[in-house]
Amino acid sequence: MDRRPNRQFEDEYSEYLKHSVRGAVPMANNGPNTNGSQFFITYGKQLHLDMKYTVLGKVTDGLETLDELEKLPVNEKTYRPLNDVHIKHTTIHANPFAQ
Repeated sequence: MDRRPNRQFEDEYSEYLKHSVRGAVPMANNGPNTNGSQFFITYGKQLHLDMKYTVLGKVTDGLETLDELEKLPVNEKTYRPLNDVHIKHTTIHANPFAQ
């Protein structure tokens, strides 16, 4: 029995935040309105993900780290890295929702 609290939240789409660039940072989900605490980073433009995944922001610095992540060996079926990856430090440069 899963005793974890349900901490999912609804999708939040913005016409300004799209999967149109390398380094977009969307929330991972299991369908509509199932956002939790996981995210992924795109290696290139992924417009087919628009209106399916909530974009939190984008990588603006440290793209060499993204280059290294892209080189990691992955499972051929799931595209997940074969070994766990831990990002030890991030910096938020700006609020992507500020207008």
